[in-house]
Amino acid sequence: MTVPTTNTQQDALSTNSLGVFGVAFLVLAAVAPLTGIVVVTAIGIALGNGGGMVASFIAVTAILLLFGTGYARMSSELVNAGGFYAFVLKGLGRPAALVTGLIAMIGYNFFVAGAVGTIGFFAQIVIAQLTGFDLHWYLWAIISVVAAFALSRKGIGFSAKVLGVALVCEVLILLVFDFAVLFTHGFDLGVFKPEIAFTGAVGIGFLFAANAFVGVEATGLFSEEARDPKRTIPRATFTAIGFIGVFAAFTTWAIVSATGAAQAQTTALDHLEAGDLVFSLSSTYLGTTLTTMMMALLLVSLFAALMALHNSATRYIYSLSRAGILTRSLSRTRANGVPERASIVQFIFATAVAGLFALAGLDPIISLVPSMTGFGTLGIITLQLLAALAIVVHFRRTRDPRMFSTFVAPGIGLLGLTVIVVLAIINFPTLAGSDAPVIAALPLLLLAALAGGLLHAAYLRRKRPDVYEGLNHDLERFDETEHAQTTSR
Repeated sequence: MTVPTTNTQQDALSTNSLGVFGVAFLVLAAVAPLTGIVVVTAIGIALGNGGGMVASFIAVTAILLLFGTGYARMSSELVNAGGFYAFVLKGLGRPAALVTGLIAMIGYNFFVAGAVGTIGFFAQIVIAQLTGFDLHWYLWAIISVVAAFALSRKGIGFSAKVLGVALVCEVLILLVFDFAVLFTHGFDLGVFKPEIAFTGAVGIGFLFAANAFVGVEATGLFSEEARDPKRTIPRATFTAIGFIGVFAAFTTWAIVSATGAAQAQTTALDHLEAGDLVFSLSSTYLGTTLTTMMMALLLVSLFAALMALHNSATRYIYSLSRAGILTRSLSRTRANGVPERASIVQFIFATAVAGLFALAGLDPIISLVPSMTGFGTLGIITLQLLAALAIVVHFRRTRDPRMFSTFVAPGIGLLGLTVIVVLAIINFPTLAGSDAPVIAALPLLLLAALAGGLLHAAYLRRKRPDVYEGLNHDLERFDETEHAQTTSR
């Protein structure tokens, strides 16, 4: 019988706590399907290629599945909570890994700060609309952070169960809407016509389709906590990418069909300022009661995303601390394997950033959310690109004979991700929802991370050679024999 076990070492994560669906729930909750459809897809239809968003989702899914082929191969060789940092360390070496680690730290922590603002804003709006009780958005944000922290302390297995329930609920309500449209008048096949698929700003549509997948790549972060990780992580990766790709394309098709493929962009633009395209259509096809339920489930979706993104950001802090890049005290864990100190620091940062915007009296949905999630998206997509490059380089260096899964597929994925990153940088003001100079300059943080990572690598090599040498050893901490023994207990 397989049972979760815990390790009492001060820097050990819980082992054997997650199966394929547990890992998939954690990353799909970060993707937040309902939030992605209500916010990201609606903006993509309005500002991108209208009804062509369906084709955009299919194309991005294909790119990420090709990337996932190499990701799965690397995951079957490397078990480490460092995620993309660990991939780049193995494939491109220590200086590149430190650059990757800094990008991951900035990107994920910014994303959580944005998630704090998002749940605070929508909690204030939705709860006031449904109950009449109006509380400032930052107070709702603090309540959400405290609740997420309390639940995360119970262990990663418990978090996976909570997020799994939230994920099922938000997916079900959207599927009810999808089939209501399908059974009412069918889906519009015009979405696949070239004049629809390539209408408007195709690059923007492509970019927002990629944005809806942010978080799906985090399966490797939970490898040390998974059962049989060399099989679980690859399976969870394909499950997560495949699910969100099919689900997002299907639901977007329903939305576009409800408006008419040719009129989708115009209709979405009319609802852009209020952000109520999906809720408006839901009122027509599902009625008031189910639409109210959808609004409530949006808060569930946002809370699940906050927890899941926090778990990912925390594991980057934990991994970099354990390796000695950050202070080692942040790698301390509870008896149940929860990296509690990293969790506290991460939530303090995210709450403080949101607090600065609140003190300045800025609207979170106009200022905090787009700037933080915009750069977070760019950072995470850049991590995917660096990981794809590391995968190709590693397997060519080792002369792996499996050419398709280690070179052809990840190589094509690398090219596709490069296009997406370039689009994200060129169109960053649109992605971040603001053309303010300070927002437009945020991509320069990638250059700062590049310089900082290389300088820190040089410092460690000269002044702390033991830490620099230990970076490679940290990759191989996973003991397959010990893991098998704890699994069988």
